[in-house]
Amino acid sequence: MTTGYQIKDQDGLYFMTFQIVDWVDVFTRKIYKDIIINSFKYSIENKGFQIFAYVIMSNHIHLVAQSSTGKLSDSIRDIKKYTSKRIIETILEINESRKEWMLNRFKFRASQHSRNEVYQVWTHENHAMFLYSNGFIQEKIEYIHNNPVRAGIVRNPEDYLYSSARNYASLEAPIDIPVLVLPWYTYK
Repeated sequence: MTTGYQIKDQDGLYFMTFQIVDWVDVFTRKIYKDIIINSFKYSIENKGFQIFAYVIMSNHIHLVAQSSTGKLSDSIRDIKKYTSKRIIETILEINESRKEWMLNRFKFRASQHSRNEVYQVWTHENHAMFLYSNGFIQEKIEYIHNNPVRAGIVRNPEDYLYSSARNYASLEAPIDIPVLVLPWYTYK
């Protein structure tokens, strides 16, 4: 079923949300967040994936991204496929206290869709919104960066390690990304 949030312009700049099925809090552990970071790094270095803002929350990811190769949907598909596989492998490998519960949720969700084999980690939607103006870009970047603040995790956006707010504040960050400097917005 389509939600209306489709990537129609494969070269376009989009705000996207990747959600874990049933809002399972996978990313409460560093090991799973690092799977996402490593996949992003690989896609940036090898697939023409460009990230301009991101945040990894406990059960979802927001990002502003585009593809320099005109294959944004392919990049998203590959990232979600690879990270799903690695998350499941990691759950099976480590001493995960939530192992049985998590695997049961992912197995149940897979049984609800014919295109899944055993487990479904991500929802099929990406909630992709085309960013058509500087004002909309700024709004979405601020939304992304303030997500951990609204969740009560940190006081300041740049204090959250798994967010591009650190890049925008000129602090060490897990991924090097270009900072968008919009004409009327002054970064602190």
